Amino acid sequence: MERTYSKTPESEAALTLVQNLQLYFVHKLNAMSQIFGSNVPFDEVEWFRDEGLHGGGVRFEGRDERLFNRASVNVSQVQYGDLPDKKLDAASETLTDARLKRHPRNPHVPSMHMHISYTRMKDGTGYWRIMADLNPSIFYEVDQHRFIEHLNFITPNLFDRGAEEGDRYFYIPALGRHRGVAHFYLEHYDSGDFGTDFGFAKYFGEQVVDVYISIISDALSRRTVVTEEDVEAQLAYHTLYLFQVLTLDRGTTSGLLIHDQNDVGIMGSIPSHVDKALLQAWLPKMTPPQDGLLQAIIDALPEGEIVEVDEAVKKRLADAVRSHYRKHPEALGMQADSAVVPPTVDNHR
Repeated sequence: MERTYSKTPESEAALTLVQNLQLYFVHKLNAMSQIFGSNVPFDEVEWFRDEGLHGGGVRFEGRDERLFNRASVNVSQVQYGDLPDKKLDAASETLTDARLKRHPRNPHVPSMHMHISYTRMKDGTGYWRIMADLNPSIFYEVDQHRFIEHLNFITPNLFDRGAEEGDRYFYIPALGRHRGVAHFYLEHYDSGDFGTDFGFAKYFGEQVVDVYISIISDALSRRTVVTEEDVEAQLAYHTLYLFQVLTLDRGTTSGLLIHDQNDVGIMGSIPSHVDKALLQAWLPKMTPPQDGLLQAIIDALPEGEIVEVDEAVKKRLADAVRSHYRKHPEALGMQADSAVVPPTVDNHR
């Protein structure tokens, strides 16, 4: 089975860009596995949109259980060149449907999420979506500072905008805090010159990977003692991560609503275990109809307090999210919005 991709020059270039970024990141993560893990390389998994007629993609999944809690590096392109009624020509993304996402095994090592995508419309217009955020289970100011300073260095003219939009997007109103401690997000970015934006996206992606690898290399070398309290803190943060992704993240919801052919890939960043009791404790904080969504998420999880999120559970969670928004389409307006200014919060309590 083969995938048919867009022949539009811009879409072809964007797909090549994200494919190269994917291999760049996987190569570096495999090196981490050699040095700090069990030397188990990432596995390649393919998926096909409409049996490849409208594209699809490839994700690399981390199998080194000594190093990774959950790791997924994904690339896809969905295109509708053969459907004249569709306004979209193609969307090329690196993520689950668009994200570089991973959760390390060591609670003292932060996870990172990066999204770079290019969307091309049939009228010739196009735009980029560029995102990166650092997500520690246990906060280290040195990691936060290093990540933010590097983002500032590589985006001197865009950093303020990207940081502000990122802080807004990753704010969780029900909990009064953010997901993560460093955020950068450019939505619908288009300078008017595709070549310039292409170069920026490539540079941004490589630089974010490089600074992240340097951060986790230092953390893995120095933070080797893990206590029971550390593991509990990681579980709580992983539960927060699932909560934010499934109740607020527009990219995840959009991918799940458009089709059900890559549910496992779209849910690639969901950690391996979450605290179901903690999710239940957050139910009273949710307003209708999103309280129903959280209840459906809880119901889709296995029995118990600390539960595993395997592929079967991911599919149930995807069905729960789809069902909710098809029943309550107005609730899409309650998802994360980079235009909404959150109050000042303490993310480390």
